[in-house]
Amino acid sequence: MSGRETALVTGGAGFLGSHVAEHLVRMGLSVVVLDDLSGGFRRNVPEGAELREGSIVDHDLVEALFDEHRFDHVFHLAAHAAEVLSHFIRRHSYTVNVVGSANLVNAAVRHDVRCFVFTSSIAVYGTTDERFHEETVPRPAEPYGIGKWAVEQDLQAAQDLFGLPFIVFRPHNIYGERQNLSDPYRNVIGIFMNQVLRGEPCSIFGDGSQTRGFSYVGDVGPVIAESIRQPAAYGGTFNIGAEEPCSVMDLARIVHEAIGRDTGVVHLPARPEGLAILSDHARIRRVFGSRETVSLAEGIRRMASWAKTVEPAPRRPFGPLEIDKGLPPSWAKL
Repeated sequence: MSGRETALVTGGAGFLGSHVAEHLVRMGLSVVVLDDLSGGFRRNVPEGAELREGSIVDHDLVEALFDEHRFDHVFHLAAHAAEVLSHFIRRHSYTVNVVGSANLVNAAVRHDVRCFVFTSSIAVYGTTDERFHEETVPRPAEPYGIGKWAVEQDLQAAQDLFGLPFIVFRPHNIYGERQNLSDPYRNVIGIFMNQVLRGEPCSIFGDGSQTRGFSYVGDVGPVIAESIRQPAAYGGTFNIGAEEPCSVMDLARIVHEAIGRDTGVVHLPARPEGLAILSDHARIRRVFGSRETVSLAEGIRRMASWAKTVEPAPRRPFGPLEIDKGLPPSWAKL
């Protein structure tokens, strides 16, 4: 791998991570993917990248990889990214998302990594109904968001003391090809698509009036990969994702239309969540410029075309849970 810049992509066999890894390969970097395949698949690893199967929690493995490859850049996307579920698996969530991240930050400092790119989440802001700006004071409402915010602060501390350069992205509701359709807890578009393909109604918590910005992976992955070429991004935190909100009820309709099959909807008891969550993207436009984006209808159409080529996925519930008190009834049946 000598002669070219090297990049480690954690979670690179997963959804967003595989798109970032693919774009880095196209950029000419030598890419190593570290993934434990708990939510990803070997088929997602792009041609030209090396897969090392293992966990970021494995300190010895992380150190060995850095010793072997002397990475120039780290793209850290590995996480157990289930926001609401994290209430019921907080030990697991903090172990993977915080302790695993600390292993990577330690190794990056010791090996003088040129840039540490971290995929955080708008979950750090909490669930208040407002358009989130990067200056909004984070008030995460669940262990997942708390863990992401902790890693952001840790990266700032590592930069302040050791000079570790970093870039933080806070994406939201990403969807598209290669999304894990077997996860019953997160990624509503993937859940809906799997349900429709299996002939089941789309399950909606509450009345479906809650709105979100749904972000096509092809609009997000390349920006994250190319960020290392943008000096003005270093040390910055950026919201990234879709501008326009869509209600969950409208989303179910769009998914049905894209697949060409109407299986209806079923309404489940509402759960605590913000009703209108969207982030502001003025900062990322100032630093990275404006780009053409894919419309929600077109992005879901592309995802549906891909999903039809994949065997309808059996649900893969997490287990065992650490807490089952207050678990949504639909999850208790999984």
